[in-house]
Amino acid sequence: MTTRYQEPSPAARAANAVIRWLAEQGVSIAGTRALRVRGRKTGKPRGVVVNVLSADGADYLVSPRGNTQWVRNVRAAGLVEVGPRWRRRTARAIELDDAAKPEVLRRYLARWYWQVKDYVGGLTPDSTDEAMLAVAPAIPVFVLAR
Repeated sequence: MTTRYQEPSPAARAANAVIRWLAEQGVSIAGTRALRVRGRKTGKPRGVVVNVLSADGADYLVSPRGNTQWVRNVRAAGLVEVGPRWRRRTARAIELDDAAKPEVLRRYLARWYWQVKDYVGGLTPDSTDEAMLAVAPAIPVFVLAR
């Protein structure tokens, strides 16, 4: 596991706050969803907006920016709430091993490459499995178990 973290700029933080508010109201922009997780230090619920990848009957959370605050909180809490305020569902988040990440990353990049291209270590949707595996330790991926 790596400690890489690309912190968002103040403009990105402001945009994410607006997009998170919309996601909490049930308005998804390009597949965004509200994610809530218990803070590892305070125990208070923390909210963030994420892209949830649905593939092969499972939902995945990918953190292209690396070891973010929400990733650290998910690791500590193990449970997350996904969805708008009135329809949140609780799920257990299980972190994938690096060997299982290439196919998930490929699908994630096929959908959101335009949005995350600056944060994924030079990967593209057409990157080889070897390239995906080389960068996989720096990109946390979780599967949501119901």
